[in-house]
Amino acid sequence: MKALLSTDHKVVARAYLWAGLGFLGVGGLMAMLIRWQWGWPGRPVPGLGWALPESGGALTPPAYTGLFTMHGLVMVFFAITPLLIGALGHFVIPLAVGARGMAFPRLSAWSFRVFAAGGALVLVSFGVRLGTASAGWTSYPPLSAAHVFTPGVGQTLVMVGVVCAAVSSFLGAVNFVVTVVRCRAPGMGWGRLPLTVWGLFFTSVLNLLFVPVVAVATGLVLMDRVVGTRFFMAGAAVTGGGGDPLLYQHLFWMFGHPEVYILILPAWGMVGDFVAFFSRKRAHGYRGTVVAMGAVTGLSGLVYAHHLFTSGMAPMMGRAFMTLTLIISLPAMVMFLNWLMTVWRGSVRLTVPMVAALGTMVVFGLGGLSGLALGAVATDIPLHGTMWVVGHFHLTMAAASFLAVFAGLYFWFPKMFGRHLHTGLAMGHVVSSAVLFVAVFGGQLMAGYAGQLRRLYDPYQYTFLKHLLSLNQWTSVAAFALGSAQLLFVVNLVWTLRRGRVAEANPWQVGTLEWTCAPSPPPEDNYAEVPEVLRGPHELSQPEVYERLGRDWIGQAEALPEESKASTPEAQPALGGAG
Repeated sequence: MKALLSTDHKVVARAYLWAGLGFLGVGGLMAMLIRWQWGWPGRPVPGLGWALPESGGALTPPAYTGLFTMHGLVMVFFAITPLLIGALGHFVIPLAVGARGMAFPRLSAWSFRVFAAGGALVLVSFGVRLGTASAGWTSYPPLSAAHVFTPGVGQTLVMVGVVCAAVSSFLGAVNFVVTVVRCRAPGMGWGRLPLTVWGLFFTSVLNLLFVPVVAVATGLVLMDRVVGTRFFMAGAAVTGGGGDPLLYQHLFWMFGHPEVYILILPAWGMVGDFVAFFSRKRAHGYRGTVVAMGAVTGLSGLVYAHHLFTSGMAPMMGRAFMTLTLIISLPAMVMFLNWLMTVWRGSVRLTVPMVAALGTMVVFGLGGLSGLALGAVATDIPLHGTMWVVGHFHLTMAAASFLAVFAGLYFWFPKMFGRHLHTGLAMGHVVSSAVLFVAVFGGQLMAGYAGQLRRLYDPYQYTFLKHLLSLNQWTSVAAFALGSAQLLFVVNLVWTLRRGRVAEANPWQVGTLEWTCAPSPPPEDNYAEVPEVLRGPHELSQPEVYERLGRDWIGQAEALPEESKASTPEAQPALGGAG
């Protein structure tokens, strides 16, 4: 209740965090059930007999269709988005720019209230007669627009919930953009912003531009479904003329492809900051990384139609979108090279956030390479309907975003709660998750390359897919291990909140404002005095700082003393020592 009433950005952030983690658990359990079906199709799921008594605990085709529909919707709109943007965005942005709070505190509170209402509708949909939504996570009409294809109110409730999530994201984006533009501390120029803030800023711009598109498109589908309009209904489903279902696909992917960057830009920003912090170096090519993120933001709305290569698009249009899709990989390569150059010859500290950031780089790199085959028309057409798309999508959007979320959470947890998570459990969680992500989604890429079609309830009804059963069983075992590995985080979280050790003032020895000018956790107004920023966020291992302060970092608002207090050799610790 406090979260629903508070306008403090830190309280709102924690509310998003708990809600996002809850939905992440729900979406993860659904993923485990889907993997069971692909590994042991038609066999009863252990412990699920009470939920599906008529089939003895085995997933039926309608139950399976509902699961893969809701897994995608829950993970995209109610798990990764609130964790990466709602929680970390609300918490980090005001602190990192030196503001006392969000530009519009009441808007922060309303963004969470609308999100909570949408999440409640989604949860209610599981308990209604005929079950939850089952038209796929894209909600393509006519499946989603006609009761004859998706009977019951479950589909309607979920689509209203998606509209609520979209409205919440839009409200948050307005707040984030105005906070970054108007509420920065004195001296916090654009070139002194942490890369995490840049990533969240670009994400907010994309949310402002493209979230209204999916909100309007979903609203029009709801009107077709509830009121009887015909925006997207055609053919035998209507009489006397109708609309165009393909129009919805254009509208959906006009949002859907930028959504990939909406979720990955904050991750890129955090990776850029963390590799600099824990390599004890300035971020290599800071300006180039910012320009590259801006270029991706600008191009993201121009590449969406590569999702429609198989829809009968004119060949000339296909070539144009193929070219744009391949071009957008260039700024991503610039960022990747800058990260590598930052790590190169750095005094690397393998902290948990750093290992999670490196894991993000690996899975994102694999996802990007596998996506090149889907950006070209000639290779996309045979792969489009296969599990290759599922593997690529999950490496890029799920695994990379997931690891980035936990990199950020492990980094800012001491600031949020004033306690330090157990390092051993956290490291085990991050390393096992990264390895198992590659195993699970690599297995999906292999199944897709072998021709396994996605969305099939029982792929082995097709003779040419029978030999993939053992591959899918091993992939499912890896997925179950991945799900079990998340218990390390749950145990760590519960134990730390109860008995975890109190966090030091600046456990990572970095210079950004939240770690050098505010206690942990910060008070309601964040700072006793608004800091005056003097330098950038990555002033690490600078000789003059080491000479005068006896350490390898300096705060963004910390004046460098004229006289060295560490001028004697015995007072000088090793440069870039472990933290």
